[in-house]
This record gives sequence, C-alpha cells and structure tokens, in this order.
Amino acid sequence: MTFYVQKHTGVINQETRGLIAKRYRTVTRAINREFYDSYSEVEHSLYVGSYGRCTAVDASDIDIMVILPREEYDHFDSYRGNGQSRLLQSVRTAIKQSYSTSDVRADGQVVKIAFSDDMKFEILPAFASVDWAGNTVYDYPDTNQGGNWLSSNPKAEQEAIRQKNKLSNGLLVDTCRHMRVVRDSCFKSYHLSGIVIDSFVYSAIKDWHWCNPGVPSSSPKGSYEETILRYWEDFIQFSPNSLTAPGSSDSVNVQKSNECLGKVLRYMAGK
Repeated sequence: MTFYVQKHTGVINQETRGLIAKRYRTVTRAINREFYDSYSEVEHSLYVGSYGRCTAVDASDIDIMVILPREEYDHFDSYRGNGQSRLLQSVRTAIKQSYSTSDVRADGQVVKIAFSDDMKFEILPAFASVDWAGNTVYDYPDTNQGGNWLSSNPKAEQEAIRQKNKLSNGLLVDTCRHMRVVRDSCFKSYHLSGIVIDSFVYSAIKDWHWCNPGVPSSSPKGSYEETILRYWEDFIQFSPNSLTAPGSSDSVNVQKSNECLGKVLRYMAGK
C-alpha cells in the first residue's frame, strides 16, 4: 500500500545537532578519562532513545549510553545496599568535572544534565554482555527498590528501525516524528513516551510506504491514518502489554501512554 499525505515532521536543525555532538563528545571524554584513562571523545558511547533512533523532533531529551569496563560492574555489584546508586554517583562526579556550572544529578537509572539553554542530556551507564543467543546486550543500573540491574539492546532497536524505514521510503520515521509534533502541540499535558510511539508505528505500519516521486498513490487520502488508528483499537487499546520494541523484542510498557496514544491517533485521523 502507498501513502501520499503531505509530510509534517519536526526536524532538528544543523546548528542544534552540532551543539548536541559537541556536548556528546565532552561527556564521552569525561567518562573515558575517569574509567579508561583515555581522552577519546568517540569510544565507549552511543546515542540511544529517540535521538539514537532518528525519531526525535527536538533537543529537550537527548539520551546517551556510556559503556563502562566490565570489572566496574563487579565492583559496584559487590556493594551491600544499592551499588547501582553508587555507580550513578561515580558517573555524575566524572561528568561534573566537565560541566561544573550545570545541574548534574543522578535520577533512577540515569545521570541527568540540564543545560541553561533548556537542552537536557540523560546519561545511562551500561556494561556489555552476551545473552544466551549470542547477542550483545547492555546491563544498566536501576536504583529503585534497593537497586537492581536491567538490560536492553538499543543497537538492535536502531537497526530494526533503520531497515523498516528504508523499506517504507522514510514513512516510518516521518510518522514517528509527526506523532511527536501532534503530542507536543496538542496534548502536552498528557504522557506519551518516545519508545511507545516508535514501537507502535513499527508494528502498525505493515507494508505502507511513501510513493516514489512522480508515482500517484493507490490509496485515498486518510487511509493510512485510519489504518494505524484501527490497529491501536484492535490490538493495543485494551491489551497494552502486547507491544514490544523493534529488534530487541523487549516488552514496552504502554499503560501510562495509552490514553495519549489514542488521542494522537484520533487527531491524525480527524476523529
């Protein structure tokens, strides 16, 4: 199926992307200096979250994963009583050396940096490991309820998004960005997370794609929006635990985002 409705997406401009990259390199260098005795600005880190999946529409929340030496996992895991919290404080201290005047604090699973221009970074420290199937996964700290370790595979998610976006001629990412624009402009008081948007669109899009230039659409205007709305009504609305992340197949918690997800989809479908 094809789709021809005019694209409406948020795009982060090049100047802002340059500033994000500069700060990313500064954070990476601080982590490498502390944990690897290195001054590299590119090793042991990657963009994750919406920015890493190329579906972000602004710089309000940039997620970075920093991969620490595996022996540090053993070190902090050996603590009696929330070694995960001590790990976050160690990462915070390293970053604070480079951003002494910024608000840098540990919060749950990440270290947050709030810059004076309203840009925010969330730094997730993680440790690479290999699962039973031979895939590289990343263990990261959760300081809640006394502390524990969780795992994720952001690279698999990014690759799955990239591949399906290519097959859809860019419609996948455009839809994810458009839904963020609608959320931010029409439903700011509601919660709708980026991973819920991206996982939902990845599942709902099926074989829809943008037409190639000069090729007329075979579907009437509005068909695509109706289709993804029906997908939510049929498969997600009353079964919010059925959604999984692209590539990693991690379970995605839709419960807090479900109401806003429905509102955004109905708005797009003109309901």
